[in-house]
Amino acid sequence: MVRIDYAPWGINSLHTHPRATEILIVIEGSLEVGFVTSNPENRHITKILKKGDVFVFPVGLIHYQRNIGQNPGVITIANTIFGSKPDISTDLLAKAFQVDKSIVWQLQTKF
Repeated sequence: MVRIDYAPWGINSLHTHPRATEILIVIEGSLEVGFVTSNPENRHITKILKKGDVFVFPVGLIHYQRNIGQNPGVITIANTIFGSKPDISTDLLAKAFQVDKSIVWQLQTKF
């Protein structure tokens, strides 16, 4: 068992525990957590945790934590629309903005 107090935007960098599962409980604030599944999938699983949330990192998998600080609720529209992961469909965005798909694709490459 360990207690970690993260500074704003502080990181517990990528690491692994070859013989242990890690269970994390958020006492205050919010924390971004993530891990990568094993081969051959190598899928990145990430979640934003809030006060009271619990998260389990499976034994042996590479994982991290990052204090994302307080989110005042600002959403930059262009970043959100053209930089989302995974991408919003170019067909959908082209119709929404009434432009050619190539223009949407160009915008998405900038974000």
